[in-house]
Amino acid sequence: MFEEYDFVRDESDTGQAIQTSTGNYNHVAIYLDGMIYHASGQDGVICQEPADFFESNHLYDLYVYPEIDIRLVKEKACKHLGAPYNASFYPDGHGFYCSQYIAEILPIFETIPMKFGDGKQDISDFWREYYRELDLPVPLNQTGTNPSQLAASPLLECKERNLHDSDF
Repeated sequence: MFEEYDFVRDESDTGQAIQTSTGNYNHVAIYLDGMIYHASGQDGVICQEPADFFESNHLYDLYVYPEIDIRLVKEKACKHLGAPYNASFYPDGHGFYCSQYIAEILPIFETIPMKFGDGKQDISDFWREYYRELDLPVPLNQTGTNPSQLAASPLLECKERNLHDSDF
């Protein structure tokens, strides 16, 4: 059995807003037994072939967690398949966003205050508009996770950086 965490960077507006607010990454997934498990904004929690995942996620870094109990993590990962995407990023929102899903199936990560700034203001214009369309207040400083924060965990080891979809 084999596992890796794929931390992704992309150029989409949402991806850039997440990276501006939180760090280097805007998405995280886990590779277990030849399949990619993650929470997708379009499809909710899914399991998919690596070729399908990397079709839309082109630049990524690989990390590993040497202490993983793959059987238990895969069992938890499968349990949540089909759950909706938590587009509100609220900790009690319905479903999961990507790092929330990973933290649920591998509960080794701390929660932190969520950030939505852009270096100039605590809440960027992108996030103001995003939450206006959801008709919700921005969950600034509520507890949560993000891909960059998970990648910074001292429990993970970076295996390879700056890979492209063709490297997988």
